[in-house]
Amino acid sequence: MIWIFCIGLLSAATLAAECNATRGLDHFYNLEYDSAIVEFERCVAERPGSPEAHNLVAQGLLFREMYRVGALESELVTGANSFLRRPKMTPSPEVQAHFDRSIQTVMDLTGPRIEQNPKDTEALYARGVAFGLRANYNFLVKKAWRAALSDATDGRKLHNKVSEVQPGNYDARLVQGIHDYVVGSLPWGVRLLGFLIGFNGDREKGIQTLREVALKGDRNKVDAEIFLCALYRREKKPKEALPLLEDLVNRFPRNYLLRFEQAQMYSDIGDKTKAIAAIERVAEMKRSGASGFADLPWEKIFFRLGTVQFWYRDYPAALDNMKKVTAGGDKLDLNTGSTAWMRMGQIYDLTSRREEAVDAYKKAISFAPEAEAAKESRRYLDSPYQRKKA
Repeated sequence: MIWIFCIGLLSAATLAAECNATRGLDHFYNLEYDSAIVEFERCVAERPGSPEAHNLVAQGLLFREMYRVGALESELVTGANSFLRRPKMTPSPEVQAHFDRSIQTVMDLTGPRIEQNPKDTEALYARGVAFGLRANYNFLVKKAWRAALSDATDGRKLHNKVSEVQPGNYDARLVQGIHDYVVGSLPWGVRLLGFLIGFNGDREKGIQTLREVALKGDRNKVDAEIFLCALYRREKKPKEALPLLEDLVNRFPRNYLLRFEQAQMYSDIGDKTKAIAAIERVAEMKRSGASGFADLPWEKIFFRLGTVQFWYRDYPAALDNMKKVTAGGDKLDLNTGSTAWMRMGQIYDLTSRREEAVDAYKKAISFAPEAEAAKESRRYLDSPYQRKKA
């Protein structure tokens, strides 16, 4: 899983005494977004003047939409994929209005506080979080990446001020670490934009900052670990991600995406046996009706299993699982469906079944025309897929 820009999530530290933020965050990290939003709305009802509470609602709304379209899947951040290429989300007008209202409320609450006291760290922090959430929303929903980067940079500046006032506040460094990594990963032409002046970005520095937050942070320790897992995968350092994933799985046992990520990390280090075992563990929990797994579509499990088999060149088994995935049709998010069809096409190409390959690529394109897998599939219509040597 990954969050694209500088979000800086909130813990229950300032809210737990007066509302149900702790319970809401437990739901949030276990992918139970509807329940999380209900708890966050209770926080707003109990503390309407708290910018943190309104940020929590916006956060829940955003991540529920990301989850719905498969934007939290790790395949979206592997390899050399640009941070500027992401699937567009289409939330309902009601959700969009709710999100906009929550963010604007944070801005309205924090503006006067900062004007009265420029060193109000809670207001600075909350306003920075709101900018980060809006950055993600601008990018994923509106595809306005310039506005998104501008918002992310504004959020980073606010959290820089928090660090200046409170040098020992490691939580405020989360945004700085992510911003350094993201900006350092962008093309030079993008980095020359006016609002990025003064921020050259540094991928290694960003990762080091996130390590510090994961080790010494309070509010953002968990979020730093999640970010690090995603970035370690992107940097092809799966061994460094595995200990963090083990900790996260223990903390949030109902989050099946973390277990899928474990499987992918084992696959990346060359341990097919452990990778398959991790996915089979998810299947066992699904069959037993374990909390958080009962409603997990079987197609998601077949997809992960087939993906590992594909990379290990077990093409017959991978093809069988991808067929089970595509048979699910309307149960699939756009990312999973289009990628499954593309994988089928690649397997057909690799096994000299060109006509069937072309048909699969066309179905990948029609399933989700704007998905990355659809764009990649278009290339294979003219030139058959060829596997690079290991």
